[in-house]
Amino acid sequence: MKKLIKQTLDKSIYLLVLTISLVVFSCSSNKSSEEDAMSDYSTEESSDAVTETTTDGVDKGVGPITSLSLEDINETMAHEGEELFTTKCSACHKIDKRFVGPALAGVTERRAPEWIMNMILNPEVMVEQNEAAKALLAEYLSPMANQNLTEEEARKILEYFRLTDKK
Repeated sequence: MKKLIKQTLDKSIYLLVLTISLVVFSCSSNKSSEEDAMSDYSTEESSDAVTETTTDGVDKGVGPITSLSLEDINETMAHEGEELFTTKCSACHKIDKRFVGPALAGVTERRAPEWIMNMILNPEVMVEQNEAAKALLAEYLSPMANQNLTEEEARKILEYFRLTDKK
């Protein structure tokens, strides 16, 4: 009987470790080099790590994206962003429901595009220095994993969010 209980416990521990490993693996980085021209947006590098706000008080977050000009939604980028979201983000986020992280429907209406990209690109610093990101961490109790995405990849995910929020 003790041997059976030990075997069952060993299998349970093995399954737990396997499950944790799969979650970690799904959140691991897989940096790719993309060289597409991104003509419909521009960014400016920020050397200081303070929350950037506009004169009208819009929170842009903390990170490399201090200015972002958006044109009409680029559906090609949005579809590429959907693929990236599915691969990199869907282990923790769903569009229409709370999961490990917040539901992302309407995110482009709640947050500035710079804030969204900075959260994708710079989550560790955002939760340390940005009040909105700190509040999300306090609510969800799980810090966002840094997927080590490029600015171009983050921009594609933003475009996917824009398309989703438009629908």
